[in-house]
Amino acid sequence: MYIKKILLVIALLGLVALGVFSYIIYNNIFSPNTVFENETTAVFIPTGATYQSLLDSLKPILKDTDAFALVAEKMDFPSKVKAGKFVLTKNMSNYQIVKVLRSGSVPVKVIFNNQERIENLAGRIATQIEADSSGLIKAMKDPEFLAKNNFTEANALSIYVPNQYEFYWNTSAEEYRERMLKEYRRFWTAERLKKAKKIGLSPSEVSVIASIVQKETAKTDERPRVAGVYLNRFKNGWKLDADPTVIYAVKLQNKNFDTVIKRVLYKDLTINSPYNTYLYKELPPGPITMPDISSIDAVLNYEVHKYFFFVADIENFGYHKFAETLAQHNRNKQAYIRWINKQGINR
Repeated sequence: MYIKKILLVIALLGLVALGVFSYIIYNNIFSPNTVFENETTAVFIPTGATYQSLLDSLKPILKDTDAFALVAEKMDFPSKVKAGKFVLTKNMSNYQIVKVLRSGSVPVKVIFNNQERIENLAGRIATQIEADSSGLIKAMKDPEFLAKNNFTEANALSIYVPNQYEFYWNTSAEEYRERMLKEYRRFWTAERLKKAKKIGLSPSEVSVIASIVQKETAKTDERPRVAGVYLNRFKNGWKLDADPTVIYAVKLQNKNFDTVIKRVLYKDLTINSPYNTYLYKELPPGPITMPDISSIDAVLNYEVHKYFFFVADIENFGYHKFAETLAQHNRNKQAYIRWINKQGINR
């Protein structure tokens, strides 16, 4: 009878121990183990990251890192760490977290526009994917890559058509460059190429004129008309006489692209630069900024008219007054000069 009681006690203790053990296991595996307050949080795992470095990065967002490590090791996760962006949801369990981290990373939206140089573009992209700006600059300016694809360092910016794209966060600089080249070729459809050929321009040359149009007007509905002015000049053998190209030449000469220039001075028109379209009839060697798709299409679908001149419209800010003759233009220009002098804008 005594032995039976002992065995019963042992059995009950075993059941309790088993229950406690089961509870601990269940708690470690299936109970919520996050501490962030937002509904979701992103975890970025760098290329080449170790399991230990991942654990260190998870500490601020987990209640119990040891419990997570226990489950991760049981699920053979330490040998399967992947680079990328992973999104965790509030109150996820260790089991769910490991499943997310073992799955493929989620893509990120990469957005860029209106960058003046490759350096500016690289800085913008480096905030959105793993590749750093120096690596991106090196990849995008790589002479072998450019020569192979019929580009130069001066017109390399035209490869990168502004838009919103999806990339994996751990995209390398070379992978980004190659993907954007594919997007460039996809953008230049047979229809766009046909239109460019009709006006006697290559896609890169279209981007150059589009970049000038981009700088001249922020009004998308006015861009085809402005493009028409420059194409009238170009087709008739005139110099483009575009102020934005002179501003670019000044910035290039001063090695300072952070300068804000609101007024072109007469002395600026004498700068000896291939970007100075007051001196040289040829198109600049590359775009002076990254033109929007609307600016590129404005050149390809330019407004047919007889205007050769335009100046800012002081009665309708943001737009311009257009003229067919120099006499008309000079009258419009004088009104603008009087206004800008009144504003005290000297540079």
